[in-house]
Amino acid sequence: MRDFKKYSVWEKSHEIVLEIYRITKNFPKDEFYGLVSQMRRSSSSIPTNIAEGCGRYTDPDFARFIVIASGSACELEYQIILSHSLKYINTEQFKKLNEHVNEVKKMLAGLHNKLTAKGK
Repeated sequence: MRDFKKYSVWEKSHEIVLEIYRITKNFPKDEFYGLVSQMRRSSSSIPTNIAEGCGRYTDPDFARFIVIASGSACELEYQIILSHSLKYINTEQFKKLNEHVNEVKKMLAGLHNKLTAKGK
């Protein structure tokens, strides 16, 4: 069994979750059950799926959870764009979050490629 805390992609995605929670505290109250909830769920889904995948016994099982985490990262990327368009986050916050999410997406793709290359 793998230790998810040893994966740098898990660590980076955990940092994104903390940042999303911090930033969404300042969103309008009427977004709490809408965009705030969605952003918190999609962001936390990334490290959660990495952790769950680490609990699986085979590389193909782990790779499947990496794909799910990648989907959540894409979902969060759009929600960040929407937040910026709605002016809930400023341009500096947008650039920083977008950069971090894209870095995690690249890391997830690299990990997925590594896991699936073993089976070829």
